Amino acid sequence: MEPEAELPYSSGHPALVLAKVEAMVFRAPIEDPVITSFGVMTSRPSVVIRIEDADGAVGWGEVWCNFPAVGAEHRARLFENVVAPLLLERDWATPLEAFETLSRKLHVLAIQCGEEGPLAQVIAGADVALWDLVGRRLNVPLWQLFAGAAEVTVYASGINPVEPEATAERKRKEGYRAFKLKVGFGLERDIANLRALRDLLGRDVPLMVDANQAWDADTAIRIAPQLTQFELDWLEEPIAADRSAAEWLRVASASPVPLAGGENIRGLASFAEAIEGNALKVIQPDLGKWGGFSGCLRVGRQALEQGKLFCPHWLGGGIGQVASMHLKAAVGGDGYVEVDSNFNPLRELLGNPFPAVSKGKVMLSGAPGLGIEPDIERLRPFLVSF
Repeated sequence: MEPEAELPYSSGHPALVLAKVEAMVFRAPIEDPVITSFGVMTSRPSVVIRIEDADGAVGWGEVWCNFPAVGAEHRARLFENVVAPLLLERDWATPLEAFETLSRKLHVLAIQCGEEGPLAQVIAGADVALWDLVGRRLNVPLWQLFAGAAEVTVYASGINPVEPEATAERKRKEGYRAFKLKVGFGLERDIANLRALRDLLGRDVPLMVDANQAWDADTAIRIAPQLTQFELDWLEEPIAADRSAAEWLRVASASPVPLAGGENIRGLASFAEAIEGNALKVIQPDLGKWGGFSGCLRVGRQALEQGKLFCPHWLGGGIGQVASMHLKAAVGGDGYVEVDSNFNPLRELLGNPFPAVSKGKVMLSGAPGLGIEPDIERLRPFLVSF
């Protein structure tokens, strides 16, 4: 099947005539840092992409930019100086055409400057904005445009290793029914945190862990069997994402807990290798890191065809969060959308109105595109120059 045939907006529709494209950087201070095994976030950043067409319609996208601390400003500059001029130099038959053209034109530059990841991320954010623009032009919500259902199951993610039971209890009161703990902080501490969560939640509540690439293969093989007592749904990124397929398979073969990954995979070929292999049972692309809708919809559908669980990754602001919900709604199947449990005012202000959680699910609106309007006036205190 040709890629265009897999996506709903074909060359038979009017071309996308763009009049203005811009990036905005927001950064919100937080009191409690977000802790991972490889780094700490002391503020919540977001790179927002705004694309306006010749008729004045606007689409919104968001770029992954959590690390390093200066990453948001850098990615915004990449967009403004490299991607924006290419978007404006011609009309586009489809968002997919723009995504594939930008990816091809910037391939050598990305290699030359060692910026494969950041350039893929700003292209992904632009793709989300273009699809939002298409949905608004057609007056159709994206979940419906992509032939999905409005209801999506979510889980509370990013639960820090400091008093995780307090965070889980708060999120449970907010309506969440599945939870994911950060691990990789020493086996004794990880086990104690898991025990506290199971004591709080009971044995029937879905519980996952994310090691954020904390271990080498031997360490992962030693630790994974000790996690089985907690009846985990998955163990996410136990080793570095760039380790060989053979090494991932060695860990998977020794782990009684299913392995998950995908947020640090780029490209259809790499995802196909991961999906067709036997190491990962859960596939987790991040549409703000690579692919947007144009790439990640195809990844999600391939994952389901191969019997894998499809659970989009997201840990940023509200535009990417709601986009991830539309992505999961479009692909369907079992699985969850990740929703960060840590404080982040950019989530609700960018994803306005933010979908309410009830009994572990959200219902996406029937408003066109992503169905949100970022509250720019209330966001102005967080706007930073770059």
